[in-house]
Amino acid sequence: MDPIVSHAWTGTRIVTVANQKGGVGKTTTAVNMAAAMAMAGLRVLVIDMDPQGNASTALSIPHLSGALGIYDVLIDGLTMAEVVQECPHVPGLLCVPATIDLAGAEIELVPLVARESRLSRALQSYLSGLRPGEHVDLVLIDCPPSLGLLTVNSFVAAREVLIPIQCEYYALEGLSQLLANVSLIQQHLNADLEVSTILLTMFDARTKLASDVAGQVREYFGDRVLRAAIPRSVRVSEAPSHGETVITYDPGSSGALSYIEAAAQMRLQEVSP
Repeated sequence: MDPIVSHAWTGTRIVTVANQKGGVGKTTTAVNMAAAMAMAGLRVLVIDMDPQGNASTALSIPHLSGALGIYDVLIDGLTMAEVVQECPHVPGLLCVPATIDLAGAEIELVPLVARESRLSRALQSYLSGLRPGEHVDLVLIDCPPSLGLLTVNSFVAAREVLIPIQCEYYALEGLSQLLANVSLIQQHLNADLEVSTILLTMFDARTKLASDVAGQVREYFGDRVLRAAIPRSVRVSEAPSHGETVITYDPGSSGALSYIEAAAQMRLQEVSP
């Protein structure tokens, strides 16, 4: 294993959005939090580490096979500056897209030198090479719903983990394994990593189940749980099919307003230096 990473940059929050359980609103959270932060005036970079490329789709970033993306950075050694693109709908929102080629990266990374920290090194190089006017305030890394090398790279590159948890039965299933893996990353690869933020998603205030799950999560994670919860919303689900986040697709919808509120709360969080 690589030695524990020491992050050289200090002015940029780097957050991995992770949950090994699928269907919890992980990618939806990554792109909508990113859009809300950018609309509030921050420069935000989304790194799409999921071979499905759903985050790239939601941000209208071309990512068909053959397009340059994070695969070329991890495997072929391209710089991040060569593949980053700007979201056409939101000024100040940048994206490093994922192409289908990324599906083979789990295997291709195995024999490579420093395989666990290739994303971290590329991101560090990109951030340290930016001119003052090109600074990035926040990086959000969208993980695949697994615990392979792509997710390990995402954890090693980040300082924080944001975990979306859906307010449904089995919400906490698998969460202990995710937290155990974060602990392993802390011990062996990235001592700076911390689970800083929990966001409740798919919340239906009409059901007792949703309230019970929310109560359990808040009791376990305390202040790390954002006060805002994301409701079930058709508009949130529709937005990616139009190549947009719900923040631009229907800014007055309950889903958009909830993500804007959650982003504002996340900006105010006190994070360990």
